[in-house]
Amino acid sequence: MECRAAAVWSLSWALIVGGVAYLLRQTQSHTPYGRYRPAAGRCRPARLAWFLQEVPAFLLPLLLLLVTGETTGRTLLLSAFMLHYFHRSLVYAPLTRGRPVPLPIVLAAAIFCSLNGFLQAHQLLHCAGPRGRGPGALLGAGRLAAGLLLFVVGMVINIHSDHILRGLRRPGETAYRIPHGGMFEFVSGANFLGEILEWTGFALASWSLPATAFAFFTECSIGPRAYQHHRDYQQRFKDYPRSRKALLPFIL
Repeated sequence: MECRAAAVWSLSWALIVGGVAYLLRQTQSHTPYGRYRPAAGRCRPARLAWFLQEVPAFLLPLLLLLVTGETTGRTLLLSAFMLHYFHRSLVYAPLTRGRPVPLPIVLAAAIFCSLNGFLQAHQLLHCAGPRGRGPGALLGAGRLAAGLLLFVVGMVINIHSDHILRGLRRPGETAYRIPHGGMFEFVSGANFLGEILEWTGFALASWSLPATAFAFFTECSIGPRAYQHHRDYQQRFKDYPRSRKALLPFIL
């Protein structure tokens, strides 16, 4: 498959513009899922919802990878991307104890994951040029190593934080409790912090417009949600730790 540069450029800038719009929207209202889900409306069980909305970002890159037959180092970055969504759809989803998710949210997330999965895979498999030699190659190798390390650290934080949140509820419960342990000792949105670190590392390693646009969109979409959760915890629990920040330890 040839590189569709116009499609890559358009989808990347759509992510950037969409991220700004999403950020502005969240300054006015909450995205209606999880603890902010309205009482009425058509919903799907959390486990099914998370599977349906996340799995396209695993299956589409896998399909492109199989069709392309790519065996170069670029598959390492794509494998990291797919690993995240493999976990979210086939490990996290069956274990989650979250609230039912409104159907429009599921559909919107599935469309987003489909487009973004295609964008990242197409960029890495069909548009990324071969590595050069000399100082530029060394710099690129350094970015790749640093980015993948940051990705791994973020994924570990994200998975561990989800494990802590899941342990706060018994099967069938929907009550909220104060999370403790791991990065939750420093921030209310430890799971969000982990995911932001993942995609920031992915953007650094990839050094491409699509990956940077996705990292930016992620920060705009779940960054404000960490602040909203932080404020909700403070209002819900009078003994909530005052030293804990919303997203960035000791800062924000």
